[in-house]
Amino acid sequence: MTSAVRLGRASWIAIGLVTANGLIAFLWPLIAAPESTAVAHASDAPILFAVVVPLLLLVVLAQVSDGGMDAKSIAMLGVLSAVIAALRPLGAGTAGLEPIWIVLILGGRALGPGFGFSLGAVSMFASALLTGGVGPWLPFQMLGAAWVGLGAGLLPPWRGRRELVLLAGYGALASIAYGFLLNLWFWPFTSGLPDAISFTPGAGIGENLAAWLRFCTVTSLGYDIPRAILTVTLILIAGRPVLLALRRVARRAAFDAPTTFVAGTGDPGSAVRPAEAR
Repeated sequence: MTSAVRLGRASWIAIGLVTANGLIAFLWPLIAAPESTAVAHASDAPILFAVVVPLLLLVVLAQVSDGGMDAKSIAMLGVLSAVIAALRPLGAGTAGLEPIWIVLILGGRALGPGFGFSLGAVSMFASALLTGGVGPWLPFQMLGAAWVGLGAGLLPPWRGRRELVLLAGYGALASIAYGFLLNLWFWPFTSGLPDAISFTPGAGIGENLAAWLRFCTVTSLGYDIPRAILTVTLILIAGRPVLLALRRVARRAAFDAPTTFVAGTGDPGSAVRPAEAR
């Protein structure tokens, strides 16, 4: 499978750091000591931005140092991020119908897990700037989307109809999991909820997780299911041609081919060529 961003050791370490910090950001209310002071994420969002954004930059720098990201990869990342940013306003706030996930999932699938991770984070940031959606939720959206793109690139290397079924199943699971995960940024600090679906400081992790699942089922599943249905439908309808187009672009860009310099032959276009073109 062609990978627009190859992941070396430094890249995996950087992604691991981002993931570990992201999990702490999502889960700290569930594991914090009862006597700790729990404050709403609205007040610590600048701190989280200050942590997440440099770590995401670290991922990009690690990919550059590993030789996995070049100008062609960055250009492709910019194009697909712009597509997602343009699509996001079409479905935001409308019963969870968001067409952006097909681009993210198919982009991560066709161009590799490193590209999918970067695409998820960058596209969420860009679309937030476009739609005015910058707020305490944005770092969590960036992390969640980055994980969705990463997971799409790590799926088994199936082809044909099996691949579309695999991607459709992953799209359904990721659409619902993303909604459930994003609830964690505000659910522990929401007051006035019934006891069965509210966060209880000092309660066991299992008890609070059960309350979180009930909260998600009651409040957000009505948005998550339409998101999953739309994602599955778009993948089954448009998945094959989109994958073919992305893979064709990747082959033409020759992401995996090193650039070499050869002696001039009088042809101005012959000075720099991919090694595989010789």
